[in-house]
This record gives sequence, structure tokens and C-alpha cells, in this order.
Amino acid sequence: MTTRVAVLGATGYTGAELLRLLLQHPEVRVTEIVGQSKSGQRVSAVLPALAGLVSGEVASYDAARIAKNADVAFACLPHGASGKIVAELHAAGLPVLDLSADFRLRDPKVHAEWYGHDEAPALRAEAVYGLAELNREALRSARLVAVPGCYPTASSLPLVPLLEAGLLEDGPIVIDAKSGVSGAGRQPGERTHFAETTEGFRAYKTGGSHRHTPEIEQTLSGVAGREIRVSFVPHLVPMTRGILASSYVRPRAGLDAAKATELARARYEGSPSVHVLDAGSCPDTLWVRGSNRAHLSYTLDARTGWLHCQGAIDNLVKGASGQAVQCFNLMRGYSEGMGLLGAAMWP
Repeated sequence: MTTRVAVLGATGYTGAELLRLLLQHPEVRVTEIVGQSKSGQRVSAVLPALAGLVSGEVASYDAARIAKNADVAFACLPHGASGKIVAELHAAGLPVLDLSADFRLRDPKVHAEWYGHDEAPALRAEAVYGLAELNREALRSARLVAVPGCYPTASSLPLVPLLEAGLLEDGPIVIDAKSGVSGAGRQPGERTHFAETTEGFRAYKTGGSHRHTPEIEQTLSGVAGREIRVSFVPHLVPMTRGILASSYVRPRAGLDAAKATELARARYEGSPSVHVLDAGSCPDTLWVRGSNRAHLSYTLDARTGWLHCQGAIDNLVKGASGQAVQCFNLMRGYSEGMGLLGAAMWP
């Protein structure tokens, strides 16, 4: 049965990407395109890529109208702005997939430490963390999904099989990650201005200060059954899309690149999104660009004993909107990969 869908925050990068994917989904009819700051403007003027595909105007936010016209809502709103709106839609009876960080962290104290606000504390315990590869069964009955962040997705997927198997030594994990500038959103700013990013390459929010740090630790600690700490260093790369996360871990005896590859392939067997490359391979963000694919790989540095784990995704697709559709499919009883099986845009 076709599902009527509302997209809130539809005029930002994740909202626009979500519309692109949903318009190709065989069981979806987009009935609400909501963008408060752009309301009243033609969709094709605000999102020129949809010219000839979508008619009408961007709508303003009205919870009652949206609940009447949609069966499911996607909230592509900024952190802090999402919680109250999600709570209103949830109270109106709509299942909601929230792409902000407002419901990702389970512990209210940890959320307050890193984000400083909590507009809907009563819903925090109900939210299902939307990494489908970890929480498929819970997502099937979810009414509120906290769609994971892009860095946590790229960082966690290669590490999950190794931690589940108990084959990593205790101690911190070093994660060195690079992202394209679209991860900063559509709102222009000095940090993402073309002249400030092109032909340069830099780290940012170092020293454990990036907000995705506790989300990564929460995910990895959950699968490991013990507290995991990470040293997470993000970098801004002069490209539009893509994340490459390189993690450095200490393997226990018997874990090399071939074994890690074997474990990961077994763990993600049947996944419509995760592909494990041969041991010693190096994924490229270009190979997953525009797709909901995640490419993983493992290499052992026998000289130093470090195991190098890599994960490459498109930050706007598997790192946000595609991941949300993957969760939506599970919630609605569709095939998990429905509408998401397209190859990357290569070259």
C-alpha cells in the first residue's frame, strides 16, 4: 500500500536529498513539502533540481494539516529545532523519522552536555536509533526513529563486527575522518565558503569536541558490552559529498585483515547497503557517491600491530536521507532496500 509522506525542512540539503530518493520510491507519495523559511515559494524555484518533477509551493508548518495529509513524517530540521515539532507530530499520531541529533543520545545528561537543550525529554526513551544494520527488528515497530549522524555511520560500521566478536584490545580507538562540505548544511557561512574551502584541507573541532563523539561511543559501547572511548578527529575536504572514516585499533591475537573481512562479510550478509571490499583494499568516496552504499575495508600494519578499518559513505545518503528511507522501509514492511538500490554516480 502506498504511503503518504511529509518532508519537513525540505529545502535544506538533507531534505532535498530525501525528496530525490522518495520521488523514485515505488510505494511513496509525497503529500507535504514543508519549509518554514521558504513557504509560499515555488518548489521548483527553491529546489531547481526538481523543476518539472514537482509542482506547487513550499508549505508552512501546520501539525494538524500534516497529520491529516500524511501517514509518516520525516523531519530534516536543525538540532534543537526538531524536538518540539517531532513531539507535536508524534502526539498527532504520526510516526516520525528525525534526522537531527535531538533523540540520538539515550542519556539525557549526555545530551544536555553536548547539545544543551531537550525540547521533548519524554520521547527520548521511545526513540529507536536508526542504524538499520544494528536495529532492524526494533525499527519494524518503531514510532520514532533517531536517524544516525553521518560520521557515526561511517565510523561505526567497520568496527561493529570486530567489537561484537570481542577481538579488539581495551583502550581508546583512534578515528580519523574526512567529510565533504555539504555536511555543514545549506546555510552559507565563512567556514564553508568556496574561497575558504577549495584548495585547502583542515581538521576542525579537535580535542574530542565534535558532537558526534558521544554518539559514536554510545553505538560502539552498546555492541561491545563495555565502555568504549574514541579519539575522533574530523576534517573538511574540498568536495561536496562523501565521508571516509579511517579507524586505528589494536587487534587481539588471531585478528588480521583477512579475519576482519570474513567477520564483516558474515555480519552484513544480505544487507542492501553494506559491501565489504577485499582485505587490503582502500574504499573511495567516489565509489559510493549519490548512493546508499557503504564500502568497508581492513588492512593490518604488521610492523606496528595496528589494524586499519575504513568506511566510505555519501554523507547525504547513507549518512542521512538514504539511511532514513532504509529505516522507513523497515517501519512500513517494505523491502529494506526499496528505492535505494541504485549504483553510485561514477565518475
